[in-house]
Amino acid sequence: MSDPSVLQVVLLAALGLLAGAVNAVAGGGSLIVFPALLATGMPPLPANVTNSVAQWPGYAGSTVNARHDLKRQRRRLVSTGIVAALGSAVGCALLLVLPQSVFDAVVPVLVLLASLTLGAQPWIKKWTGRTERTADNPKVLLPTIFVAAVYGGYFGGALGVVLIAVLSLLAHDTLQRLNAVKVLLSLVTSTVTVVLFAFFAPVDWLAVLLLAPTTLLGGFLGMAVAKKMPDGVLRWSVVVLGVAVAIYLFLR
Repeated sequence: MSDPSVLQVVLLAALGLLAGAVNAVAGGGSLIVFPALLATGMPPLPANVTNSVAQWPGYAGSTVNARHDLKRQRRRLVSTGIVAALGSAVGCALLLVLPQSVFDAVVPVLVLLASLTLGAQPWIKKWTGRTERTADNPKVLLPTIFVAAVYGGYFGGALGVVLIAVLSLLAHDTLQRLNAVKVLLSLVTSTVTVVLFAFFAPVDWLAVLLLAPTTLLGGFLGMAVAKKMPDGVLRWSVVVLGVAVAIYLFLR
């Protein structure tokens, strides 16, 4: 994007705002920006890495707004944050050394399964007796977060959907507090991608400059909306968006 038109500038700024808000509420906002970058004529790999880098300010804004819901979760945040950073680094490495078609083939399936699992959470709780548990299950939670972060480092689209589905099933807390953990883990994952892609990937920094301010604002405002949503509304917002993202990926 050496010489973007006025329409492209306005479009990317507006979509950055929307993506930041969607990431805060449900996840999947990066799937809003990715097609727009492709529409400007950017090849898939630069569009993918540019999109990943541009999402960082939105996650930062959401995390700032979620700081009160992150209180008294230090142990959970430290353990999941470390494995998320490691998983993201692995995902970035895979993106840089493997053909994108390899992972793209399974991305729609992962997003769809995560969305449907989140939607079935109330019934799964009854079947598994999770409602009687009062603590996280780190032996299952941490490896699963690692795998989700690998996905996030490689592609990142709908990472929030994947993370909130994992957390809602394997961590014991309200969905609002787990949504705050989701945005922080998304920030950790995104931070690793920003550092690695800045050195080793073809990032379009002009596009990042256009997107970053509005994703920051959208993330901050979107988290304010998410904090006021009842668990059921938040859950089904994630499910609907996740299924829509999966359908888009299947058809892309």
